[in-house]
Amino acid sequence: MLKVSRKPGGEPEIFHSIQGEGVSMGVPSVFLRLATCNLACHWCDTKYTWDWQNFDYQTEVVELDSEEIQRRIRAFNCPHVVITGGEPLLQQAGLEPLVESLAADGYTFEVETNGTIAPLPGMLRHIGQWNVSPKLRTSGNTSEAREIPLVLETFAQLPKAYFKFVITGESDVDDVCTMRDKYNLSPDRVLLMPEGRTPDALKNKSAWLSEACVRHGFRFTTRLHILLWGDERGR
Repeated sequence: MLKVSRKPGGEPEIFHSIQGEGVSMGVPSVFLRLATCNLACHWCDTKYTWDWQNFDYQTEVVELDSEEIQRRIRAFNCPHVVITGGEPLLQQAGLEPLVESLAADGYTFEVETNGTIAPLPGMLRHIGQWNVSPKLRTSGNTSEAREIPLVLETFAQLPKAYFKFVITGESDVDDVCTMRDKYNLSPDRVLLMPEGRTPDALKNKSAWLSEACVRHGFRFTTRLHILLWGDERGR
């Protein structure tokens, strides 16, 4: 059984939309949002997947077997799946058979991960893109929790992995440069994304952040779903 986040109405958070972030921004995708996380970012916009001091687990999480999740994914007739969270790799043992079955029918996958858990071999075989989002000091997590060097080194060696950093202020860019050098990341694999849950918040950070990308050779990504729909769950 997999722990899946719920929409406000109680249905599993499995939905058809477009990828709002990263190198595949704009691609039509089916999203599978899994619950639980091993970090606690203070700016997180999906705290309902893990913050059980402020959200009720029974209200926010439903446990589904692989067959039911596959049925819901297949109903959208879209062959590209984005597995997100929470932190999906906490449940990767249960994800493996789901991914393997869908991959046999031609489905392709992206996984959004915080880069603290190494992927299992079955996931490595079938995941076409890893969107790795290491957390910086301003996330509020301890360095020991948010940066696991052996795991980040593993992702750095995967040609299908991109590194997407949430940027809250200009000091974050310096921390990204430190990680770039530490893990030998080529700039074209590094994406800077403004933190924000409203179009205005994104706009206020985007001008100087895009200039930082030009300066360092990094990619810039906005949060397209926020610009289109605001901070609406399941979009």
